[in-house]
Amino acid sequence: MSSAGAKGQNDRKLLKVLSGEVLPTPPIWLMRQAGRYLAEYRATRTEAGGFLKLCYTPALAAEVTLQPIRRYGFDAAILFSDILVVPDALGQSVAFLEGEGPKLEPITSTVELTRLDRGKTGEKFGLICETVSRLRQDLPKETTLIGFCGAPWTVATYVVGGEGSSDQAAARRFAYRDPKGFQQLIDILVDTSVDYLDQQIKAGADTVMVFDSWAGTLPDREFAAWVTAPTARLVRDLKKRRPNVPVIGFPRGAGSNALGFVKETGVRGVGCDTAMPLKDMRTLAKDAGIAVQGNIDPLLLVAGGDALDRRIDETLEAMHGLPHIFNLGHGIVPDTPPENVARLVDRVRAFNKVSA
Repeated sequence: MSSAGAKGQNDRKLLKVLSGEVLPTPPIWLMRQAGRYLAEYRATRTEAGGFLKLCYTPALAAEVTLQPIRRYGFDAAILFSDILVVPDALGQSVAFLEGEGPKLEPITSTVELTRLDRGKTGEKFGLICETVSRLRQDLPKETTLIGFCGAPWTVATYVVGGEGSSDQAAARRFAYRDPKGFQQLIDILVDTSVDYLDQQIKAGADTVMVFDSWAGTLPDREFAAWVTAPTARLVRDLKKRRPNVPVIGFPRGAGSNALGFVKETGVRGVGCDTAMPLKDMRTLAKDAGIAVQGNIDPLLLVAGGDALDRRIDETLEAMHGLPHIFNLGHGIVPDTPPENVARLVDRVRAFNKVSA
């Protein structure tokens, strides 16, 4: 790494917080900061001709990743892609239908797992990593670049169910009826995800995030088996290859399982959903000794005004003195006024309180 590159990495605030440092003003980025609430994103998506085409066109995927950085100067950019790139690259049929969300050809038995082929992933993973390389070249040196994948459990719910659902019943039934077969699916997804994240890091990602959007649908024993244990192995295997790259976990809906998840998986940061109280975020940061991010309700960004300001201030005060990354409890929604995002960024940046 050149001296200029090393200096830029040393200036990346999010990496400092992930290493345990407490900053007077927390770094800020937002989940789905590149998205339909931005006119420039909508124009680029139209140019691409479809969501997956946008993900697999490095020049356009890099462009939409950069758009919110240009607008708001976030401290981190997160690669524009989708968690379903992994099953798509493995050979499962994946399509995104306008107004309906993702549709996959379901895999509902152990026999059908033969349709997933790790030997097929090279081309599509290569396109994603080309986007990462472009971003590392084009981003400001002080901006952290976040790579990501879906967690094995959450990706498995789409692989088995063929689409999103409110309760992930298809995957849960598979896991109850055939735990050994379901474990085979999880193992394929863990191994593939480790390869995928490793390639993103090689291409220039500074840190990676593992999104377990449907973690909260599982009872405690199954949470341990299908959320915590696979993520722990994913983190462990990735650290063998990239020991200095921090991993952020996002077990959405984990509730009281969050502390155990953090301690057992080895993640260096944890995303907290909207339902996670600030006092519990403080406990995670203190008891587990890691960085915490999130819990701002995305709908507050739609509402704006005093309600947004109050919650920003409450969060900054509650997390003061702890390793904190300012973020939402889930992604920005499409009807968010862009000026409210600017309001949030400005208010966070105005906070500068030296620890006692």
